[in-house]
Amino acid sequence: MAERQLGDPHDTQMHSPQSQTKDDMVGYVMALEAALLPCLPARELQAIDRSPHPSHQIDVERHARDFMEAAKKLQLYFISLQREDQPTKEEILQKDIAMMEEEVKTKTDLIKKQERLIQGWRKELKDQLEKHNVELERV
Repeated sequence: MAERQLGDPHDTQMHSPQSQTKDDMVGYVMALEAALLPCLPARELQAIDRSPHPSHQIDVERHARDFMEAAKKLQLYFISLQREDQPTKEEILQKDIAMMEEEVKTKTDLIKKQERLIQGWRKELKDQLEKHNVELERV
């Protein structure tokens, strides 16, 4: 039952990655639901489980196996999604490099502003020194 509804998540169909992901998710959820539906009337299942008829026991085992198989595939799918969300080492390094380059640019701009400020102070000091020298020469 679940085998028919669960396809290989890596089928080579022509879908966009996002729609393929959505289709995979819907397929896994439908398979899980299909495996769970027979398990919903718990009292009946418990009664069947206690039943002396071997065919009833096989049904319970088959439903449990289908459910576990669908749950495992769904779990593997979620794990693969989680891994896709994590950036690769290369992406992390590129991001770090970009941040460092931005920091260097910011600090370079700050240094240029401070150099201009210092040059302005030097000019003011030279002007004041010249003014004081002129004043001293008069005296």
